[in-house]
Amino acid sequence: MRIILLGAPGSGKGTQAARIQQKYNIPHISTGDIFRSNIQRQTEIGMEAKKYMDQGLLVPDELTLRIVESRLMEDDCQIGFMLDGFPRTTVQAEALDKRLNELGKSLNVVISLDVNDDTIIKRITGRQVCKSCGEVFNLYFKNPAEAGKCDKCGGELYTRADDTEETVAKRLKVYGEQTYPLIDFYSKKGNLVKINGEQEEEQVFYDITQTLNSII
Repeated sequence: MRIILLGAPGSGKGTQAARIQQKYNIPHISTGDIFRSNIQRQTEIGMEAKKYMDQGLLVPDELTLRIVESRLMEDDCQIGFMLDGFPRTTVQAEALDKRLNELGKSLNVVISLDVNDDTIIKRITGRQVCKSCGEVFNLYFKNPAEAGKCDKCGGELYTRADDTEETVAKRLKVYGEQTYPLIDFYSKKGNLVKINGEQEEEQVFYDITQTLNSII
C-alpha cells in the first residue's frame, strides 16, 4: 500500500499517520521529522533546511527530493509506505511519479485532510509539547490538567519557536500558493480522496480506514 497524506500544517496529518502506521504496519515517512532530526544533529542538509523552516517557507525541491528518494530505497519501503508532508508542489509530485514508475510502482491513494484556516491557527498557536515524553496538548482543544505540566509524565510543556500566529499565517499562505494545486493534480489522476479533518480524531481515522480498506 502506497499512500500520500495531504493537508495544511495543523490539519492532523501527523496524528492520523501514526494511527495508520500502527494499523497497517507500513513505514511513515514524514519529511518534517526527517528534517528536524537532521537539524538536531546539525547535519549539513539540516542546517540548510533550517534557514527556510525558520521563516515558515518550504524547503526547496532539490533538498527535499534528495532525502525522500534515499528513504524510499530502504528495505522497509518495499512493502509500501505512507508519505506525510511530501510532495508539497506539483514539481515534487511529478518527480515522485517518475521515480515510482522507474521502480515499477504507483500510488494507491492520496488522502486530503480538509480543515479551515481558523481551526488550523488555533491548533498550532495553542499547541504545547512535553519536553520529556513528547505528549501534545492544546490551549484551545486539549488543556493539561495543570498549566505547563504534562498529564502523562509530569514533564514541562513548551511551545515550539515557530508556532506563532505570524509564522502560521505565512505557512498557510505558502501552502495555498504552492501545495494546494496538488489537490487538482491528484484529482485529475483519479486517486484523490477528501476527508473532513474538522471532525473528531476518531471519526477522521474511521473515514480514512474505510478508504484504505477498500483498496487492500
